[in-house]
Order: sequence, then structure tokens, then C-alpha cells
Amino acid sequence: MSGERERDREREMLESNPKSEIGRWVPPLRVTTELDSESGVLLNKISCKLFDSLVKLKASFQNNSKGHVSEPQLSIISKHVSCHYDLHQHNALLNASFPLAPGFNLTAAHDLKAQVGQVSMVADLAPSCKLELTSLLPSAALPKATFKFPFGEVSLEENEDQEEEEEEAAAPKLAFSGIVKAPLLKGICNAHYSDDVLNLRYSFKDEQTTFIPTISLPSNALSINFKRRFTPSSKLSYLYNFDTNYWSAVYKHTVGKEYKVKAGYDSEIRLGWASIWVGDEDGKAKTAPMKTKVQLMLQVPKDDIRSSALMFRVKKRWDI
Repeated sequence: MSGERERDREREMLESNPKSEIGRWVPPLRVTTELDSESGVLLNKISCKLFDSLVKLKASFQNNSKGHVSEPQLSIISKHVSCHYDLHQHNALLNASFPLAPGFNLTAAHDLKAQVGQVSMVADLAPSCKLELTSLLPSAALPKATFKFPFGEVSLEENEDQEEEEEEAAAPKLAFSGIVKAPLLKGICNAHYSDDVLNLRYSFKDEQTTFIPTISLPSNALSINFKRRFTPSSKLSYLYNFDTNYWSAVYKHTVGKEYKVKAGYDSEIRLGWASIWVGDEDGKAKTAPMKTKVQLMLQVPKDDIRSSALMFRVKKRWDI
């Protein structure tokens, strides 16, 4: 009788104590499976955390309807260093990030097979201001310099499209790009310049209406994005491109955070569609009911209704 009482006591201790001896030696596993009916590919991920979550071990692979396995990858991830190894290509991608001093960080990435990499140094100059220097390895070009400030960022880098006939002693040509944001008329004006193209966008948003006109210079391509919220759970979005006359519309209705119904039409591809989401569309499977995300979508081409297609996507997570 005393032996049975001892065994019952040990069983109760193991059930009540999450950090029992078994828990120390058997790390919890997380298994995630995702199926997309359009591609017919099954994506599988298995991960676990070791040494009190200091290191994360992750394995992923894909297999099709015939059972063929593709893109197997093994990853070891820690706070400062990670390694992603492709079992088919026999190649590893290494990433590292280290704080060298207060307000000064170093990040590096290297592809072992291609023998190329990248090194970046980020320095905090002032509150909300940073200077970042990025260089490709190997490279004879000057590093890319980016200055980030509260209202945007500007970048300078050497133009790689220089003509080969230029003399070696000539000064390198520098390419400029940048993003600037500023409040304007109860909205936000955004200017993005890159590759001799200037994109101007104005965004106005209140509790019910969102209005976003965008123009690209020098092509003068103009588009307007309009959103109207009718209730806290229903919203209509409309996009029109003036240069192409293409337009699209999407109606969305949500029930809490877990269920969503969407329907829309795209004139460019002449396709109407409707979909149902179970689980947050942009969230992870662990936050969905029963840790399962499901999407059902019906696509109806305007030119050929008989070729309509019903597609689905399922993502399931198991915690072992």
C-alpha cells in the first residue's frame, strides 16, 4: 500500500510541475502543416527550443501529391547567430548580429556556396536618428550609406551601371534615394525617390474613411485608393488606376477576430472572387481556433464562368 501511495504522489508531482525531470529532457515540439490546393504542395515545419529557449532548432520540407520531398532545410537559430542549411543544395546561409558597443551594432550574412556576403554597421546618432553602412562582400564599390531620421531616410550608394569606358581614376557616380514623410492637411504626405522616379502619395484617414491618391513622376501615372468603413466589422475598398483604367473592389466583413468573409473583383484579370477565413488572415495558427487556419476561395472568371475554381488553404499547428 505504501508503494502505491508513493507512485501516486510521484505521478501528481509530475502532472503539477511543468519543469519536471521529463520536461527537462524532452523539449516541446511544434509541428505546423500547411496545404495550398492551387499549388498542391504540403509545407511542413517542425521546431523546438533547447537550453531554456537559448537555441531554436527548426526543420522544414515540402512534398507534393506524389509524395516527392523538396526544399528540405535545417535551421539553428539563436539570439545572435543563425544557420540555415539546404540539404539538397548542400549550402548554408549564415547570419550574425552583435552589439559592439552601446548604440553600435554589427550584422553580417554569408552564403557559403556562392561565397558572397553582406556586412552592415548601424550607429545611433541621436534619439530616432541612425546611420547605417552596408557593404557587399566581395565588392570594390563604396558601401551604401543610409541616414534614418524621424520623418524618413536618405541613402547614397555607388551606381553599378557606370560605363566600362570610364577611366579608373574617375570619381564614382553616386545614386541617391530617399523617403520623406510630413503631415499635411490632416493627413500624411509621403515622397519616395529612387532610380529617377518620384512617387508622391497623400494619405488621409479617419474613423470611417481612408483616401490615398498616388502619382508617379515623370510618367504622371495616377491612382486613387478609397476605403469606407460602414460598421466596425464591414469595410469596402476601391482602387482605380487612371493611366490604365483598371480598377478593383473588395468588400470585407469580420466576425470577431477569428472569422472573415471577403469578396471582390479585379478588372485587369477580369476575375471575381469570394473567400472565407477561419482564423486571423494575417495572424499565426497558434491564435486561431483549434490552432487551425482555413481559407476557402471561389474564383469566377468573367469571360468563362464554367472554368470557375474552388480553392482552399489549410494551416494546422500541433504542440507536442
